[in-house]
Amino acid sequence: MKSKELSVDLRDRIVSKHKSGEGYRKISAALDVPMSTVASIIRKWKKFKTTRTLPRAGRPPKLSDRGRRAIVREVTKNPMVTLSELQRSSADRGEPSSQTTISAAIHQSGLYGRVSRRKPLLSKTYMAARLEFAKKYLKDSQTMRNKTLWSNKTKIELFGVKARRHIWRKPATAHRQATTVPTVKPDGGSIGGDDCQLQESGLRKPSGMEWKAKRFQSPKVKITFF
Repeated sequence: MKSKELSVDLRDRIVSKHKSGEGYRKISAALDVPMSTVASIIRKWKKFKTTRTLPRAGRPPKLSDRGRRAIVREVTKNPMVTLSELQRSSADRGEPSSQTTISAAIHQSGLYGRVSRRKPLLSKTYMAARLEFAKKYLKDSQTMRNKTLWSNKTKIELFGVKARRHIWRKPATAHRQATTVPTVKPDGGSIGGDDCQLQESGLRKPSGMEWKAKRFQSPKVKITFF
């Protein structure tokens, strides 16, 4: 972070004391300025014959450090905030900036705009049940998996925003709950389908056909519902 510049009057006083023969340490103690700063000002005066601030090589940054931190805090709090909203909030703070400048400031903090993943909106109970199911069959061999009859009922999402949503996130955080968009499928309705599949024989029942689980009961076949 850039430190606050000394006033021109204070720089002139440092040079004046140096001309009168005072040393760096004595000047530093008298004016309450770090000795390294005293040396830097005198070195600059000897080289350029001035104590004024010289023209810089490039344009100063449009956003201050405080404004940049405010933008990062806003993005972290609301990953789905848009550049237009950030541009308005930056202007309200007295630092009007382009969307390109704001985007570059966000990238410097390690956050990038990405399309969010769509995940089912699950309660903690369902999350725990799915984790328990995965742990239960984790050690099954591939042979046993091939003999498993999988059954699933699918419901088509009838409402909600289908468009892609963009979020600000860091790499390797795509599947975190805070960076995903929850989806809800209606409980009921006329659109849906039942499906079952046995991997070993390639058996597959089309949607809409009734079938009985007892038809597949066999010592060699395990029926699993999820």
